[in-house]
Amino acid sequence: MKRQLVSFSILLFFVAQISNAQDDKVEKANIQTYTPSKLLNNGQWDVKWFNNLYTETKFADADGNTRSKLRENYFTSTLEAFTGISKNNRINVGAIVEFRSNTIGGRQALSVFSLKDNRNTERKGITSIAPAIKFQPLKNVGNFSVQSAVHIPLVSNETENGVFLDQTAWAFQNRFFYDYTFSSGKWQLFTELNTEYNFGNDDSFANNTFVLAPGIFFSYFPNDKSTVLAFTQHSQRFGDFTQDYTALGLGGKYQISKTLNLEVLYSNFVRGTNNGLGQSFNLGLRALF
Repeated sequence: MKRQLVSFSILLFFVAQISNAQDDKVEKANIQTYTPSKLLNNGQWDVKWFNNLYTETKFADADGNTRSKLRENYFTSTLEAFTGISKNNRINVGAIVEFRSNTIGGRQALSVFSLKDNRNTERKGITSIAPAIKFQPLKNVGNFSVQSAVHIPLVSNETENGVFLDQTAWAFQNRFFYDYTFSSGKWQLFTELNTEYNFGNDDSFANNTFVLAPGIFFSYFPNDKSTVLAFTQHSQRFGDFTQDYTALGLGGKYQISKTLNLEVLYSNFVRGTNNGLGQSFNLGLRALF
């Protein structure tokens, strides 16, 4: 894990240095202006395709004690589309669709991309869709926003042949975003609080549970087209079923063009209870137009 962190850090360093050599007098880029806290202008579109590959080889029990296990892999591909609909630029509407591909039984991490259909160790499919609204609750605080969504499950069974795909409970989710850019313009603090209520299916492990998941992201902008960042996230589930985990990570973003942005992230799940422990690799593309 240490070798992966070092290699990833070196890659981000070179990306930042290459970007820093470019003209610093360009217009401020979308990656710095359009944080998750910022709402879209009327008629503007934001389309994001985010891919997360999580692979775990350990499990933490209810007391936090860890044990080794056969590797399990969980791939989630999320497509989000939002547009501004208000003249005062304080309301956005959109939708979120999730596709998942999971494998168990000690298969390699990239097995989630296999085209073979091995029903004993894998499952895949579109698992949920969510209508969503994003709004700015305080007129004079443009860097604070709230995103509300209802995630509708599209799977009938969470687990088949020992392979978990996704929860069958509905989820009402509210995400609170806030960012602060320091006076130099080179540093930015972004915070998120994700709250979630799961309901509607007594057979789901998540039914009648609440989730609180805060996250803190600290970014440095070597220039207007790129950023490197470090972050920490925690998730706490309570109710009929309890679990929690804490993850640490780093990453970077680069503006490929005026429309398209690239994002790469790595995180390591350093602790937890009633939860798997592993690593997460993320790649995202975002189009603003």
